[in-house]
Amino acid sequence: MNPYARFLGDRDPLVVIESTSRQLAEIVAKLPTGRVEWRPAPGKWNAREILCHLADCEIAFAFRLRQTLAEPHHVIQPFDQELWAGMYGGLTTHGALSAFSALREFDIELISTTTAEGMNKKVTHPERGDMTFRTIVETMAGHDINHLQQVERFAKA
Repeated sequence: MNPYARFLGDRDPLVVIESTSRQLAEIVAKLPTGRVEWRPAPGKWNAREILCHLADCEIAFAFRLRQTLAEPHHVIQPFDQELWAGMYGGLTTHGALSAFSALREFDIELISTTTAEGMNKKVTHPERGDMTFRTIVETMAGHDINHLQQVERFAKA
């Protein structure tokens, strides 16, 4: 089961992922001064850390997409997002958004040119079981929606 499917619903995942960079930039531009570091609760990520997380995830998604297409019977390498978040202290909102946007643009090109056969190529996630290239794309979109909603709440709070 894809844990991000509930965020995606019946939306087209490609349309979602194509709009995320622009939406993030618009939301970040609306964040009041200092709000980027505001935490909704102790131990929860702030907007800057969410953007860093999205950039990290785009690196992981890019790698997973390419390995799925290139390698037979690929097994995805999971990562601990909390451990990766431990490195976000010195990273900037601008740097994270720039990295995310550049990587996303390249991933959109790959996804847009992937054949139906490639979209159905199987891959295994050790924690989530069997998936396809398409499942990874759907995961990206649902993940985007989840974090866009969080950052939007920060801008409105």
